[in-house]
Amino acid sequence: MSELFDAVDALLASRAVLPPPAERKRLRAAHGLTIDEVATALKVRRATVSGWENGKTEPRPPERDAYARLLDKLAELYPAQEEPAAPVSATLIGTPDPADAGPQSADHAPEPAAMAAPENAQAPVPAPDAAATAAAPRPARTTRTSTTSRRPGAKKAAPAGTPAGSADSRFENGPLAVVDVEDGQALAYCTGGLVLDVPAKSIPALVDWTLREAKLGAPKLAGPGKDADPLIVLTGAALERYGLPVTLTEEEKHAGRLPEGHKVIKQLARAEWKLTKRGFGPWARIYRPATGSERACVQLCIPSWNALDTRHWGEAGHLPPAELARVLGVYASRVMTPRGSTAVTGLELMTALHPPTRASEPDADDRRHSEHNPGSLGKDAIDPMNWPPCEVPDGHPVLKGLPRFHVRGPGEKLFEEAYDWARPMTDAECTLRYLVGIDVNMAFAAGANGLNVGLGEATHVKAPAFDAKLPGSWLVDLSHVDLSQVKVGKEWVELDGSLLPSPFTPKGERPEGPAWYATPTVAYAAELGYEVRPIEAWVRYDNGRYLDGWYQRLRDAYLATMADLGVDADLTPADFLAAMDGYKDRDPELAIVVSAIKATVKGGLGKLRERPRGEGWKPGQPWRALSRPTWRPDIRAAVISRTRINLHRKIVKHAAFTGQYPVAILSDCVAYASNGPSPLDFLPYRDGKPLPGGFKLGINPGLVKHEGTQTVLWGEEVRERFHAPDLNLARYIKDGTVTDIDSGE
Repeated sequence: MSELFDAVDALLASRAVLPPPAERKRLRAAHGLTIDEVATALKVRRATVSGWENGKTEPRPPERDAYARLLDKLAELYPAQEEPAAPVSATLIGTPDPADAGPQSADHAPEPAAMAAPENAQAPVPAPDAAATAAAPRPARTTRTSTTSRRPGAKKAAPAGTPAGSADSRFENGPLAVVDVEDGQALAYCTGGLVLDVPAKSIPALVDWTLREAKLGAPKLAGPGKDADPLIVLTGAALERYGLPVTLTEEEKHAGRLPEGHKVIKQLARAEWKLTKRGFGPWARIYRPATGSERACVQLCIPSWNALDTRHWGEAGHLPPAELARVLGVYASRVMTPRGSTAVTGLELMTALHPPTRASEPDADDRRHSEHNPGSLGKDAIDPMNWPPCEVPDGHPVLKGLPRFHVRGPGEKLFEEAYDWARPMTDAECTLRYLVGIDVNMAFAAGANGLNVGLGEATHVKAPAFDAKLPGSWLVDLSHVDLSQVKVGKEWVELDGSLLPSPFTPKGERPEGPAWYATPTVAYAAELGYEVRPIEAWVRYDNGRYLDGWYQRLRDAYLATMADLGVDADLTPADFLAAMDGYKDRDPELAIVVSAIKATVKGGLGKLRERPRGEGWKPGQPWRALSRPTWRPDIRAAVISRTRINLHRKIVKHAAFTGQYPVAILSDCVAYASNGPSPLDFLPYRDGKPLPGGFKLGINPGLVKHEGTQTVLWGEEVRERFHAPDLNLARYIKDGTVTDIDSGE
């Protein structure tokens, strides 16, 4: 029998024990490692590591032992958090509005004691995953009672069923609070529906209370990163209470901040609090210098000062406090706590997921120091004078030597932008009834997914051999690419090239002579079957898939919020179109979150090439954004290039299979002439399956939705009215309203 036991022991010892797949992924992400980095270290393919993390496959020796060692070390650094042992006490501040309650039978009305929870009723804490991912239900309207506790920091519960705040006990009340004043009492409306009494009588006292008692904030998104600072949103009533103006004067709006002599700024200075360089504006940051690893910083958001841009946040700034806390709370839990505009937050999300530094291994004295975090953009900006001249916008210091009124052409300037193209309709298209617009979901996020981008400075190379895996900018002549005969997959096909936009220029014009292009654009020319011979290039040998985590975070936020609105990822094409019809009306507050998520994608990418804005700047001088490691116009260009190429690839595939060509394209919207008003009337679906590599209806990033339908007669009438045969109809196809001639803005 002992021999059998020995054999069993040998079997157990031959296989290293691994944690569950979800824990493997958590440990990797906690240390800020990418799947590529793990795959490289273990000398396996990226797909192999991905399979281990999603449970589809299990590692085998010898990789299994090495993988187990990695996970064991990570588990020591980042132990799993224990589940809370005891429920959290809470107090009800009111009852749901009768109009919101379901019907009840008079014969079977519950006893009053069963209807009202006791003042200190125990509320179970939801599982961390549910708290982080579930959208908070709409807060029921409540009425305050004279018996409500007034002690500082007393928690009062929202209606039953509202999810709690963070599973992290340090931030148990969530990432943010909306501070309002009611009946003379300052109240903080938290994201889980909780309401806290705020004893603070001044802004410095409010900052102290937030950091010491409110338990607001959010855990870091990556292992080497930093926890999110608490966000306090001030309503108009709160502004009045704390001595701040409800609206800014025209001079203050122009400056974007209060004057330095304002009494509240003086109060902060006396209390030894500091403001960042942007001062006390719509998104003020109040802090004290960090002591060791301890941070003392509070972010303010002031909607009445236009902190929440209506283009992206709709009417969020005018919502009641509880509803505003819900909107911002869902966004914060799924994207990150807002750090400013959606553009600023989109850029900050990149850094939060790839912090520039990390702690080193202990040295000989058992001390750790800060070191570069692989896969990040680092902590130092690229020297402005080291930028490739072709990649920077006009007025950049590296272009200082150019004549004052010199206009750079394609051979001097990288011009990767989204499509703005249209053409006259053919006679055959004019006989059709409708113009149908389809729009690519989260197109620029999809363009960032899996994209290899430069992490460091560029190297100048003369007459290089083109390498599609090497990010950079290439000077190459693509004028010989003929769209009437291209490769689609492995086969050559003939198309009507006159009805297609060029994939190489935003206006769809065929290039003339050498021009600068990002790597995805040049790679597509080779994919179409044509030889490419670069004249010179600026390439980045230090590169990686920097935006993968950013894409995944925003994708998941978008899909989760759309699912809450009734649009799931697994719907049939017909059901998807039906679900998208009027989805915003099902929950207008969550529709605001969707809008903000989309704006975070586009705004974050735009911030990678932020231009000077006032500040007394003159051409040839540096501007503030150049001092950021995240000022990376090359990454922005690569994402836009790939997004435009992704769209053109689908257009070519569709044309080769159906003989249909687009009439107009604006960014990620494409308009086709069709006999029917629905995308299903011209998209080639067979047995519910789309054309491989073509357009596919669905909510996932990169798939398409119905943008709008107008008649062909409408399109011709609009073009005739404005004497513009090439008017971009994709710009107006959503609702058909045309207020002015297409200016291209």
